[in-house]
Amino acid sequence: MKKTRLFIALLGISILPFTGLAQSKKEKAPENWYNLDYKTDGVMGISTEKAYELLKGRKASPVIVAVIDGGVDVEHEDLKDVLWINKKEAKPNGKDDDNNGYIDDKYGWNFIGGANGENVHYDNLEVTRLVRKYDPLYSSVLPSTKLNEQQRREFVAYQKMIADYTTKMDEASFGNNNYSRLKDNVDKIIAEIGKDPKDITKADIENYKTESRELKTTISIVKRAISEDSFEKFYKELNEAVKYFSAQVKYHLNKEYDSRHIVGDNYEDATERYYGNPDVKGPDASHGTHVAGIIAAKRNNNIGINGVADNVQIMAVRVVPDGDERDKDVANGIRYAVDNGAKIINMSFGKGYAYNKKAVDEAIRYAQEKDVLLVHAAGNDGKDIDINPNFPTKYFTDENEAVTGEAKNWITVGATSWKLDDNLLAEFSNYGYRTVDVFAPGVAIKSTMPENKYEEQQGTSMAAPVVSGLAAILRSYFPSLTAEEVRNIIIKSVTKVDQKVKIKKDGSTKKVYLDEISVSGGIVNAYNAVAEAINYLNSKK
Repeated sequence: MKKTRLFIALLGISILPFTGLAQSKKEKAPENWYNLDYKTDGVMGISTEKAYELLKGRKASPVIVAVIDGGVDVEHEDLKDVLWINKKEAKPNGKDDDNNGYIDDKYGWNFIGGANGENVHYDNLEVTRLVRKYDPLYSSVLPSTKLNEQQRREFVAYQKMIADYTTKMDEASFGNNNYSRLKDNVDKIIAEIGKDPKDITKADIENYKTESRELKTTISIVKRAISEDSFEKFYKELNEAVKYFSAQVKYHLNKEYDSRHIVGDNYEDATERYYGNPDVKGPDASHGTHVAGIIAAKRNNNIGINGVADNVQIMAVRVVPDGDERDKDVANGIRYAVDNGAKIINMSFGKGYAYNKKAVDEAIRYAQEKDVLLVHAAGNDGKDIDINPNFPTKYFTDENEAVTGEAKNWITVGATSWKLDDNLLAEFSNYGYRTVDVFAPGVAIKSTMPENKYEEQQGTSMAAPVVSGLAAILRSYFPSLTAEEVRNIIIKSVTKVDQKVKIKKDGSTKKVYLDEISVSGGIVNAYNAVAEAINYLNSKK
């Protein structure tokens, strides 16, 4: 019974990051819900379709939106017409035709690939890299060891890292062992039923008989898991969980694993800019392709989905592996996007530790100087990121981690669901009274996937591109607006709701208003933002 309870607890908690819906499993999200309007359609979308009614008759100019992510499928049927193409590099020839330092960067650039075409797929979590760095310095420190002020700060940080790393490794090992064992048992059951997983029904599971105690336990888990979903969906999620925990143990938390040699750069030199390759798809473009589709999938073409923005060119910048992105690559990704004409940069990634925050801060300042808006996902830990930072952040800091300023070209985005009830805030979404600027749809978002496919995903990673799409509408139809003005308009024009939402804090669930856990206190709204932009520009005349 103990194992059964552990398995069920694991299935009920750990698998959630891989599913399309962590909330409201009995209800399916309406198609295109994130673009819909509450008054007209009864869902908490951002009123995109209504906004375009307000924009009729206005001319729009193309806006380049950089997607800094894990890769984008540039051949996708619903994206291929909305891509940024570097015209001088449109015909790859092994030369740097535009003299920007990057050879054959037709669609963007890949900062986690080697010059020989090889690509980084997996990498460590940042905490693993930091533990590996500080282990030789501080693993043998005793109370009697003399440390200077800087060393003392590093040692205290190291102790926290070790505690976090150990917890993560324990959870990953537990998940890897139990999920792998569960999958082995499920595979035995599938073999005995004699059907393809996609064809197995609930009746097949109900009718399955075995004398094995372990398989009986497995069947009870499966029955509970498929009570509201199909076996096919359960099996897909199970495989994703096995893959996830396996990657955690083999790569993310493995101090002996380091893939940086593939890139071939001098990693400690954060000023190094010119490395990588032009393969913007990489080995797994699922996440980045999904993000790109939310922003700009070709609208009203009777194919796939409608992105938020209708006059966008997507620039693909690959910096995010399966693992944590590296600060040097993030900084260079931002600089590349800025230098090549992006006016908005979507950053649907984040991590709990920074390796070289100074390099990223300098890149954010550079983007601010060049009038480029940065849109960042708040993260999916269900935490208050005023207290538990999700890097990168909008705050500039000094060497002692004291805040020295705040980026004015930055929006941090939390995630919401479609129903106006106490589950409106996505249960996974981070929040923060000072740190999270706005909320946007991030649950059950259907978008583009590699190889001309479409799929629902959830996360603040999906909410951020909704805001990037809205920002692209504003910068496209009102090109005189600056990045800071667009940011301010989006924040000012949110939909505020008289509804408390559930958050997890200090080990318990409590209910709060959105204005208690964000700067704006609301959900972005395209119609309101367009109306606000019109009024704002009229007031300046």
